[in-house]
Formats: sequence, C-alpha cells, structure tokens
Amino acid sequence: MKTFKNFIAGKWVAPATGQYFENRNPADTTDVIGRFPLSGPEDVDRAVASAQDGFERWKRTPAPARGDVLRRVGDLLTERKEEIADLMTREMGKPLAETRGDVQEGIDTAYYAAVEGRRLFGHTVPSELRAKWAMSYRRPIGVAGLITPFNFPLAIPTWKAFPALVCGNAVIFKPAEDVPHTGTAFVEILLEAGLPPDVIQLVHGAGEVAGKAIVEHPGVALISFTGSTETGRIVGETCGRMHKRLSLEMGGKNAQIVLDDANLDLALEGVLWGAFGTTGQRCTATSRLILQSGIHDELLSRLLDRTRELKLGDGRKEATEVGPLINEAAREKVERYVEIGVAEGADLLCGGRRPENGKLADGYYYEPTIFARVEAGSRLEQEEIFGPVLSVIRVETPDEAFRINNDVKYGLSSSLYTRDVEVAFRALSDLDNGITYINAPTIGAEAHLPFGGVKATGNGHREGGWEVYEFFSETKVGYVDFSGRLQRAQIDNYPT
Repeated sequence: MKTFKNFIAGKWVAPATGQYFENRNPADTTDVIGRFPLSGPEDVDRAVASAQDGFERWKRTPAPARGDVLRRVGDLLTERKEEIADLMTREMGKPLAETRGDVQEGIDTAYYAAVEGRRLFGHTVPSELRAKWAMSYRRPIGVAGLITPFNFPLAIPTWKAFPALVCGNAVIFKPAEDVPHTGTAFVEILLEAGLPPDVIQLVHGAGEVAGKAIVEHPGVALISFTGSTETGRIVGETCGRMHKRLSLEMGGKNAQIVLDDANLDLALEGVLWGAFGTTGQRCTATSRLILQSGIHDELLSRLLDRTRELKLGDGRKEATEVGPLINEAAREKVERYVEIGVAEGADLLCGGRRPENGKLADGYYYEPTIFARVEAGSRLEQEEIFGPVLSVIRVETPDEAFRINNDVKYGLSSSLYTRDVEVAFRALSDLDNGITYINAPTIGAEAHLPFGGVKATGNGHREGGWEVYEFFSETKVGYVDFSGRLQRAQIDNYPT
C-alpha cells in the first residue's frame, strides 16, 4: 500500500502525528488507493510559517507573471486530462464523463485566471481638488486557507486556489478526506508549472482536526470553505471572532419547476441530469421537482421509466450512468431520509434501496429514488439529502411554484421550464436563489460567471467569475497631490 505525504515548507513530509488514514475506492471498497496523513496542529503551524515566507516573495511577483504560472497549469491539466479523470473516478466514484468535465473546468479556470493577472483593475477617478490624482488598486491579503469538498475534487480547489494565487496570496490547501489523491496530484502539477514551493502547502487530514487548526490559526488571514451549512456556521463563528475574511459556499435544496407549456422532452433530460448526475451529490443537484398539474402525470410517468433504466456501476466503465455514493455514512443518510419520506406519507415510486445486483455489493451504491405526492413543508421537501433522492410536488400555478421554491432555508440554484418569456423573466427576478436557469437543469455553472447562493447557502461572497478576485484581494486607495500646497479635502471647499 502506497503511503502519501503532506507538502510543507517545500518538501513532501510525513505528518507530525505519525498517523494515517486509508483512502478506498467507493465503487469497490476492497480497492485501497493508499494511506494519507492525519495531520494535526503542529503540521498546520509549519505550513503557515512557510506560507508566510512564500507570501512575502510572491506578492512582489508581477500579477501577469503569476498568471503565466497558471497558464502552464492549464497546459499540464490539458495534457493529463484522462489520467486525472481516471484517478478522480477511482477515488470518488462519479463516471468518467463527469470527471473529465471536472478536469475541463479546472482547465477553463486556469486560463481565465491567467488572463485576470492582467486585469486586476482598480479605478482612477477625478479628485475634488486641483492638481491631485485619486485612484484605487487591488493588493494581496496574506495566507489563504482553502478547505474543499469531495464532490468536485479538482474543479473546486481550482476555483479557490487560482484566484488566490493570481491575486498574490500564499495558499494552504486541505482537501476533503475522501479525495486526498486528487489533491496531491493537483499540488504536484502546481509545482511542476513553476509555482514557488513555499507559496503552496498541502495539509491532509480530518476536518475537525486539520481543518479546524487552519481556521483557528492567527497566521491565516482568510478562509474559503465549501461544505455543509452546519460546519460553515462553526467556521463563520470562528472567523468572525478572529476578524478573518471568509467565503462560505454551503448547502442547497434546489428545485426544477416545469410549467404546462414546457418542452417536456427537454425538461425530462434536465431533471435526470440534475437529480442523478454525480449521484445527487452536488450542492446544485435537483432535489425537488415542482410540476404544474397539467403536465404532472405525463412527465412523472416518463421520468419513472427513464430512471428505472439508469445503469449503476463503476464510473470507470463507459456504460455507467450513476456511480456510488462517497462513503457508507452518506448512504446511511440517504436511507434515513427515505424512511422519513415514507413516514411522512409520500409515495415511494422507485428506488429506495441498495441494489440487489451482487456485482455492486462491494460499493456504496443506492438506487435512484423518486417520491411523489410530497408535501411542501415536509422534512423530505425541506432538508438537504445530498444523494439520489428526488421529491415531486404538484402545483396549480406559477405563483404557487415560485412560493414553494423560495420556502426553504437554502437559496443556491433554481430552474424553470416554460415557453412564456414573461414568466421566465419574472422567475429571474422572483426566485430567491443565487442562480436561476431557464430551460436548463439546476446544475451547469460556467467558470467565468460568479457562483454562489443566498440565505443559508452562503455569506454573500461568490466563487468563480470576476467577483472571486475581489474576495482574494483588498482595495487600496492612493492619493497623489502635486499642487505644492496644503489642500483640505472634505472641508467646505465650495464658495458660498
């Protein structure tokens, strides 16, 4: 069994704790990928000290030159796309078609970030006084702690690391315990592309130990966290107390709304992909399907037929459409919510069990599951499950659909299928989400647009696009007075 290491202070090193955890393939738990460090606070202390040294040099590197490093990262990811997709699928289970997309998102983010190295715009504005310039510019903040989830093992780390690095910060990266191999490969590529070794630190380990130590460390100036809303609340409390800049991207309970005038073929493909892509393990996954009564029965019938045909299996086999859940705890959580749905009186129409196929016995598989006659306000309809469970809700009007969409604590993504342009544009305004798709599923964010949500989904910051560069940098304002005399701004300079 291969033993992996942390990358701290420019070297691949064993954890100070001397402890490791096993990383197993969720499609076949007899397949052990390797042992990875269970790091502790001492490892984080060393990583922070190194990152602080790296920051002092990296921040003086011109931003276009920092972007050049990330352009090389994009080139390397392009060359190794198939290799990285394969190791990601082995590690977290989703089919190769999806992990190839995960790598492509990292590639797109790399090239976008490389260009932003020449576009860290400030503003030059007129001064209210004569012979005086007034301007702002962006400057780096310090050491950024990046804590990432399992479901996008490469894409989400690139969303965070690339803007952080282009803006001139040093990075401490802790990947989720379920996907440490992808995290290691990512750091290896950053180093091969020419990133100075003390600018990136890789600390493996448990969130409640290594992640906690990063969040609580006084030498880490800002935190970017993607994970559960409950964990995000704890992270937020710590960062608030320590006056740290914080970006949170957390849960979702996303709805696809289908109205009577919709293209049902398109809506069917959208909900299949949105609900069961990545085995429902996306913060943007379609967890609720809100159907207007006129098309409810037809679309539900067609959806059931297609769902029952979905092929479960190892994501590295090309015929597989739905892979395993990430671990046994995730599968048990799905099972608990199926029990809740039955107890609440919803109709379990398909799925709702572990597959009977003996070939799948060694993996964390669960059949795609659909409940109908789900009541708005029920736990099944309100709470995030993070698995292949879809709740179908019948409504009479678009207004009722909009109200049900908004009546959850989350606000990440929403989707509306309609041919009515007036209703479509009203949805863009009235659906209480950070992202709304018209005639497309609830999943499908693009690298050059901001990503994030409202309410319990986040804290107002965005991943991706241009806004994330504002999170990873600070505004500095400069005034240059070349009048040769004292001028007093914000005094009454206007004659009466």
